[in-house]
Amino acid sequence: MVKIAPYGTWTSPIGSAEAAAAGGGLQWVDLHDGRVWWAESRPAEGGRTALLREGPDGQPEQVLSAPWNVRNRVHEYGGRPWVVIGTPDGDRLAFTNWDDQRVYLVDADDAAATPQPISPDPLRRQGFRYADLTASPDGTEVWCVREAATGEARTDIRRDLVALPVSGAAATDEAEVRVLGASHHFMTGPKASPDGRHVAWLGWDHPAMPWDGTELCVAAVAEDGSLGEHRVLAGGPTEAVCQFEWETAETLLALTDPDGWWNLHRVGLDGSVRNLAPCEREIGGPMWRLGNRWFAALGDGRFAVVADTRLAVLDERSGTVTDVDTDLPVWFGNLVAADGVVVNGAAGATSEAAVVRLDLSNGELTAVTGQPDELPDASYLPVPTERVFTGPDGQTVPAYVYPPTSPDFAGPDGELPPYVVHVHGGPTGRSVPVLDVELAFFTSRGIGVVSVNYGGSTGYGREFRERLREQWGVVDVRDCAAVAEALAAEGVADGQRLAIRGGSAGGWTAAASMTSVSTYRCGNVMYPILDLAGWTGDGGETHDFESRYVEGLVGPWPAAADRYKERSPSSKVDKLVGPVLLLQGLEDEICPPDQADRFVAALDGSGVKHAYLTFEGEQHGFRRAETIKAALEAELSFYGQVLGFEAPGVPVLELRE
Repeated sequence: MVKIAPYGTWTSPIGSAEAAAAGGGLQWVDLHDGRVWWAESRPAEGGRTALLREGPDGQPEQVLSAPWNVRNRVHEYGGRPWVVIGTPDGDRLAFTNWDDQRVYLVDADDAAATPQPISPDPLRRQGFRYADLTASPDGTEVWCVREAATGEARTDIRRDLVALPVSGAAATDEAEVRVLGASHHFMTGPKASPDGRHVAWLGWDHPAMPWDGTELCVAAVAEDGSLGEHRVLAGGPTEAVCQFEWETAETLLALTDPDGWWNLHRVGLDGSVRNLAPCEREIGGPMWRLGNRWFAALGDGRFAVVADTRLAVLDERSGTVTDVDTDLPVWFGNLVAADGVVVNGAAGATSEAAVVRLDLSNGELTAVTGQPDELPDASYLPVPTERVFTGPDGQTVPAYVYPPTSPDFAGPDGELPPYVVHVHGGPTGRSVPVLDVELAFFTSRGIGVVSVNYGGSTGYGREFRERLREQWGVVDVRDCAAVAEALAAEGVADGQRLAIRGGSAGGWTAAASMTSVSTYRCGNVMYPILDLAGWTGDGGETHDFESRYVEGLVGPWPAAADRYKERSPSSKVDKLVGPVLLLQGLEDEICPPDQADRFVAALDGSGVKHAYLTFEGEQHGFRRAETIKAALEAELSFYGQVLGFEAPGVPVLELRE
């Protein structure tokens, strides 16, 4: 029998522990000798990134046991951390290890083998970082991007394309590292042409971000293995190449957006460029991490692609992009294919991301990995509805609405549910309609969630993405408020019980909203940006990759300093419209705790209710099960105290004023 109870007070089998256990992230899917390999984050193991592959029986087997952590710090978001290469001694796994950031080599088929370092031990801990690993043409070297800390500031970073001998000679002699070159301040890993005569990579410089403008570079390989002067084949200040692969010794395939949409192009060494299937669809995505793949060749002019998150087949002969009919609406940027079989990570409204194999010849879909044991019954999982709202400037604002969902409870007649606006990070990111057990933790208790793709989000073309140019803290705030207010006007949400939550750039929008609009009663601000001036190269409170990001989002620095101050929540603590909860990792190098510390210091004694929880050992975003559990319980208690319901089953969060 369905019980009638106030929204927010429903009991649920989705506890904080279950949500934390399901919080692992799937990443870096690949194929080697017909076997699928992938990495996954494990909250129960302190957030360690484990490397797995298909075993002989088709079941997942762990390649590296703890404490090996297959992850790196390049750009602080990391890049492709492993590759299997054919060395003169046979196949070997090369990978980056989080603790020391060195590159290791091991025979993955020898259970008794111990990984051995092939990169130098830097003078300072994690002073060298490596990512986007590939093999040299002869298999004697691992090619990659190397980040080197050159000073004490977070922006004191140099990057080079380097070659590490698989012999391990560089592990004890830094001089054995072969520097291939450095065309730009930021670069992807180098890839050799099929004949080994050329090497290609992507590069870009401050103040551009990789979705603003990148260049596809190519250089000839000299007889001594060094690289000649590079040429730019595609890309530029207002064109961003986000993935490339060699097709032949004379041509490359590249995802780039000269017409405003990431489409697949053939690029020749002679300078020719041709769009294989022009369309107003995004085949590609923002290059937050090095090594994502949104297309893979199938042969005969056909390509598997991820278009607007859906799996599709691009046929250059007909110039078409045709969706593949599957039950999984979201496919990720880990696409690989062989012999007409596509492998990738994919997810749905009631299924978390899993590695799947799809045979395009017969449509047979096989799950390589299963769903978490802790995954709750589907009847407790919200099915998102895609909506398109109208922003205050008349622009469309896509969003996904996750309604309160439980087979056991319903709200009282006449009562509307509280709703939380969930703001994605980036801000050059996007929300997608997949299961998020952390959101289900709230919806199964009678709290609705709406996830907003505000102006600046990816997936809708460059024009939509650039709506946020110099408008961060304005367009994102207004779009989110417009969606929340529309749900209230429709009678879907209780307009007096609206909240906002977000992490990183989403934390910025949550804090900026709480200090500039009156839409929300409260906000959850996680590992946020709060002071724009500090989040610049001069301010020294963020890492090199994003140290000039705000120049495009807000305006040139320091010329627009007044605008930086005007929009920063740290400058408007007295304008807060309601209580705030702040959650912060203490080892965060992207949004260090300095800004949250100062914000809370200004709040203390202000009369505004607030709470501040910090977590040892956490970087940007929470990876550890115990952190995720504590954060969710605090957030639920916070909403209950502010929005007027008794949150069952969680400790009461102490709020101070």
